[in-house]
Amino acid sequence: MATLKEVAEAAGVSSATASRILNQDPALSVQPATRQKVLEVARQLQYSRPLKASATAGWTLGLLQWFSTTQEMEDTYYLSIRQGIEAYCQEQRIPLLRAFKQDLNYIEGVKQADAILCIGRFSKREMEAICSLCRPVLFLDMPTAHAASSITLDFEQAVTAVLDYLCELGHRSIGFLSGVEYLDKEETERFDDPRRTVFLRYCRAHSIRCEEYLYEGRFSIESGYEMMDALLKGETRPTAVFAASDPIAIGAMRAIQDHGLQIPEDMSIAGFNDISLSAFTTPPLTTLHAPSMEMGRYGAAFVKLLSDMEAEVPIKIQLPCKLIVRESCTSPPDSDGF
Repeated sequence: MATLKEVAEAAGVSSATASRILNQDPALSVQPATRQKVLEVARQLQYSRPLKASATAGWTLGLLQWFSTTQEMEDTYYLSIRQGIEAYCQEQRIPLLRAFKQDLNYIEGVKQADAILCIGRFSKREMEAICSLCRPVLFLDMPTAHAASSITLDFEQAVTAVLDYLCELGHRSIGFLSGVEYLDKEETERFDDPRRTVFLRYCRAHSIRCEEYLYEGRFSIESGYEMMDALLKGETRPTAVFAASDPIAIGAMRAIQDHGLQIPEDMSIAGFNDISLSAFTTPPLTTLHAPSMEMGRYGAAFVKLLSDMEAEVPIKIQLPCKLIVRESCTSPPDSDGF
């Protein structure tokens, strides 16, 4: 069993910083990459905090994951949510029962849990089956019907924040790159990204040219490159682009540069999620910080509270996102055409 000092040395931080990160000190200001590294090192070294008197005993949390561990490494947003859950459960000594949506009869894997957390996308039929287990169920990053509890991001606030910023810089033509997600293996039930809805409503209300600059692919670097490449082959181009995820934005940035254009002089770009890599792109990516790790911690805490209270009324929580201004956006060039 590793000590706090060993965790700090392996992560390259002081023992005090490691302790504050592992204790989720709200007053501590560190880079997301540093926080994630400390938590990952603690997990790898199997560090365990001293047991508190209030630690939970005889209570088990079920964790249903939409993303596989391989997919988590490609897009670390859901990885961060899971790490938040694991950090809370480690602190409180709460055992976890895990299952992945890709597993056969995956619901059986969490059937014996006292409460269930679901990360990611689930179809209406799947949500009904999970909720039929008659115990507290909380969905993370999945808007739900009235009968289920959920914690999601405040997409209205987030998209408005980034578009307000681009408009203040003077952009009047803005593109949007997003991904299509399906809720079932047959790809018959599609999840409609609320960011697209907010984006269109904002642009129409502010007379921003956008309709011909809307592209949908996948939430991946490769798809970001393909969408931006297609956009740049059009007759005109926007002066700025908003990507629905940082991986999409990173792929799009490469496409912009491959077309011989400069970021942000020729085109500004902003992303979403604030993954650790976004601070190290060329130039560093302006993005929206999604409090994914906090979502995981809050989810674990609230589902435990719902279980203790035997609550019947569902809760709906939206977490705000923070605009992180870096170097990928500036005022637009004189013309938005070729």
